[in-house]
Amino acid sequence: MANPLLLPFLGWARKLRFPTLFKVTAALFVLSVLIPDPLPLVDEILLGLGTLLLAQWKQRGQVIDAPPEARR
Repeated sequence: MANPLLLPFLGWARKLRFPTLFKVTAALFVLSVLIPDPLPLVDEILLGLGTLLLAQWKQRGQVIDAPPEARR
């Protein structure tokens, strides 16, 4: 079940493109490693960002074909 406190943040992060999402995830991970438990729910945030990161990475390699009428 999704945590209602994390939904607005993950909704915002879902709109980010791959490089920006990767930078946000990496910065939060480094902050979490250097300072133990810097934010409440940081583990859940990292799991959510990691899931979004992997989903965007998978979609990044897909090529979307244009419909036949647009190719003319």
